[in-house]
Amino acid sequence: MQSRNGNIHLRSAGTSVVIDLAAPGFPAIIHWGEDLGELSESQLSDISIAARPQRVSGGLDNPSRLTLVPLESAGWQNEPGLVGSRSGQDFSPSFGLAEAQGSTAEDVNTASVRLRSVDEHAQLELQTTLTLDDAGLLHQQHTLTNIGTTDYELQQLLATFPVPQSARELLDTTGRHLRERSPQRHGFTTGRHVRDSRRGRPGADSTLFLAAGTPGFGFEQGLVHAVHLAWSGNQRVAAERTVAAHGLLQAGELLAPGELILGPGDRYTTPDAMGSWGDGLTAVSARFHESVRARPNHPASSRPVTLNTWEAVYFDHDLERLTRLADAGARVGVERFVLDDGWFRGRRDDTAGLGDWFVDDDMWPRGLTPIVDHVTALGMQFGLWVEPEMVNADSELARAHPDWILQAGGHLPLEGRQQQVLDLSNGAVYEYLLERLDALLRAYDIAYLKWDHNRDLLEAGSSATARAAVHNNVLALYRLLDELKARHPELEIESCASGGARVDLGILSHTDRIWTSDCIDPIERLTIQKYTNIVVPYELMGAHIGGPWSHSTGRRHELALRAGVALPGHFGIEWDISRLDDAELDELAAWVDAHKRIRELSHRGRAVYADLPDESADLRGVVSHDREQALFAYTQVTTSTSYPPGAITFPALDDDRVYRVSLASPTTPLEGPGQSPLAWTEHPVHLTGRALRTMGIQAPVLFPEQLRLIDIVAI
Repeated sequence: MQSRNGNIHLRSAGTSVVIDLAAPGFPAIIHWGEDLGELSESQLSDISIAARPQRVSGGLDNPSRLTLVPLESAGWQNEPGLVGSRSGQDFSPSFGLAEAQGSTAEDVNTASVRLRSVDEHAQLELQTTLTLDDAGLLHQQHTLTNIGTTDYELQQLLATFPVPQSARELLDTTGRHLRERSPQRHGFTTGRHVRDSRRGRPGADSTLFLAAGTPGFGFEQGLVHAVHLAWSGNQRVAAERTVAAHGLLQAGELLAPGELILGPGDRYTTPDAMGSWGDGLTAVSARFHESVRARPNHPASSRPVTLNTWEAVYFDHDLERLTRLADAGARVGVERFVLDDGWFRGRRDDTAGLGDWFVDDDMWPRGLTPIVDHVTALGMQFGLWVEPEMVNADSELARAHPDWILQAGGHLPLEGRQQQVLDLSNGAVYEYLLERLDALLRAYDIAYLKWDHNRDLLEAGSSATARAAVHNNVLALYRLLDELKARHPELEIESCASGGARVDLGILSHTDRIWTSDCIDPIERLTIQKYTNIVVPYELMGAHIGGPWSHSTGRRHELALRAGVALPGHFGIEWDISRLDDAELDELAAWVDAHKRIRELSHRGRAVYADLPDESADLRGVVSHDREQALFAYTQVTTSTSYPPGAITFPALDDDRVYRVSLASPTTPLEGPGQSPLAWTEHPVHLTGRALRTMGIQAPVLFPEQLRLIDIVAI
């Protein structure tokens, strides 16, 4: 950290953040982006002076600044960063900076600063921490402390990131069950664009990130800044442009009325709001991935190839059928076998049993021991599906403890998926779930829990406090996950939420992967995985091969497409492969082997997406950090207006190296009627990275919804 005359300069991994401590009302970020290099005292001072706005006619005598916490008391007349009061009083805080403490850790190239401010009249203390980590990702958190003698109701506390004037277009994501993280773009005009999530979890329709960039920015080009909120409950993400030429992104928890009352001495810390920037979305994504991979709890071992039983057997938990499925899994190279929904007391369909976390004696008279022993004897890990936060009305738990259910006004919320939600913030509920899950993990050799969350929250109040309880339930969930892992250090947990409705780096601080979507149709997955991957690296994204007929869309696809789309992720199978013959099993085993060959590359390398001019095709890949090797998947999504198609170009390679380009197995050349062999598939070519980036190679002629792998290796 470099500090001069009331200015702070944080530098790391090609990023600079300059903070003006003397901005009126609260410190302000006056630069976030490209590294400015070492700055002298006078240069830092001049940067601050150069950023000060002029007074204009019809405006305030002291023009407002975009600060880290913009406030009305400093002249900010747009959305304030902090909203709250003491029963309507002290509604407009005004902070004076008390101190700034910074540090830099040379060994990890990380810089941070903590700003402490106090409003003596409103009796509030605000601490803001800015950290620029070794990936150049900017983390921002605020801690508000009530230093008064009466309660303070906090309504909103948002992290604010400035964006440059060139940012004139917004990108975020929306979606639904089976179609999460679908991109949408908007002009970034004057006004406020808000994306709220009020579902008690981020939700299938929530935005994973909010990006602002130069018009038309893509994965390979265009200056772009983006924010992500690492939080698994209600949230608000917004972009705003003001008539005073301020552009900003904001992120924070969305609080219900009366949900967060700070008593004397109480404090609240916002979720980690993360900001990334770069020339193109691939550069933005790379900062997120590098930061996530540097976390101490990031999985260090190779991600096991997983077979999940859901689409294979659904609720048909017949031991003989399951053992045949496990045998087939071992035959093709599966490393983890997961028994999905249907194993616990009273569970014959999805209308009963949730909450009664005891093995069903009728279905499993010898407990889970037979299937666990069979799976582990085959050399595979055993995993189990659970949905601890939920309860069916038709369950022993709901009948015994109706007061354990989240509710408001003395009535239960409308049901979703024939179930309600438990109040984890109630200590009795927490202890019951901890005891039940711990007992299962002690009784059986369970290496993995598929932790599901299959409905949105409505009227999520605690019967113990009569207040909204989403905030406290998220914190209780985090504690429960951490406690189970502390008791069982080898345990891994997947976050599933009716597919991909709880995908964020908050839940991934306590779990080991997310289930990307319940839809494993590969055409749908192309988009879902692409935009999930902007924040979440491949090794944390569950990506499975479904059966030939998609259960969610009804489409049919060949194995090469289904497997090729899943190949770079946390790879698995969601398919009754016990019915396959030897030839079909050999073909599937070849794809499992292919994943294992490229697993290190996919889970450590840089994910890249080509901005192809022909939107009928998709080209994506992973490039090793030393740029020695790369694997790309080319998919003909729909028919093209060009026939044959034109050239495809490959980003992120070393311009000056020479690469061998060839078709990668298990895919093979495709020749249709009247079609000649493609030259470079017959004779691998050797081209520089510059030639591959600018000129490219002829795309193969494929039928719609076909995929081929392209291997690129430095020579």
